[in-house]
Amino acid sequence: MPSYRLHYFPESGNSYKLALMLTLCGETFEPVWTDFAGGVTRTAEWRKTVNEMGEIPVLEIDGVKMTQTAPLLLKLADQYGRFGAETEDEKFELLRWLFWDNHKLTGYMATYRFMRAFTEKNDPQVLKHFRRRLEDFLGILDGHLQHNAFAIGARPTVADISMMAYLHYPSDEHGFDFAQSHPAIHAWLGRMAALPGWKPAYELLPGKRMTNHAK
Repeated sequence: MPSYRLHYFPESGNSYKLALMLTLCGETFEPVWTDFAGGVTRTAEWRKTVNEMGEIPVLEIDGVKMTQTAPLLLKLADQYGRFGAETEDEKFELLRWLFWDNHKLTGYMATYRFMRAFTEKNDPQVLKHFRRRLEDFLGILDGHLQHNAFAIGARPTVADISMMAYLHYPSDEHGFDFAQSHPAIHAWLGRMAALPGWKPAYELLPGKRMTNHAK
């Protein structure tokens, strides 16, 4: 079986996506905590030796460093035969929601949450703009989940793992009470949390945490 090392920091929802996928597939990984807040990923040395794109996460598979969460989720789904598509129509739907998440939901939520909770000073107008966009995206997802148990239908896929990652963090970080504002998302997050082996990010990803200034 392959051996895995995951370079991460606990607040990274993208790191959590890979950690959760591996865990749900019955695999373990060696955690490699990364001082993202201290700026290590912006150094020339780190980019030369770990990830030229300057991003977390990095997943080492048998010593080979691999990056970009979405293709890694797809690779793991194919490798383990779990949380992937079974037909061409399902494959299209999975990719449709996975790409939408990367460009819209995760893209905006990751930035909004980081600015809101993990920076001491931020521009209220910028936060207002990001939240307005997120409310639109969350409304789209909530509407979809009113008629679908998971992203592509009756069973979870890597699209669900990708979309739920940043949404499952504590509400004092992202500032949303989904039980009140988006009940279909809240119910879906519960279905994801009921999957055998599921654990939240702060259990799967140990290490020094960043200060939450939104508390």
